[in-house]
Amino acid sequence: MNFQNEMMYQATMSIARKMLRDGLISEDEYRQIDTMFIEKYQPKIGVLFVDLQPEQR
Repeated sequence: MNFQNEMMYQATMSIARKMLRDGLISEDEYRQIDTMFIEKYQPKIGVLFVDLQPEQR
């Protein structure tokens, strides 16, 4: 279950980063999405890679 949660969190945030880069969502919306999916998936490793400046990816 933990591995699946990690993968779902990473996949979701990858999509969110692309949406941010493409200008479809704001940085504030990106952070809200991140917070929501951290609560949902409770990743243990994924939070170590949380972007402080996601637009640089």
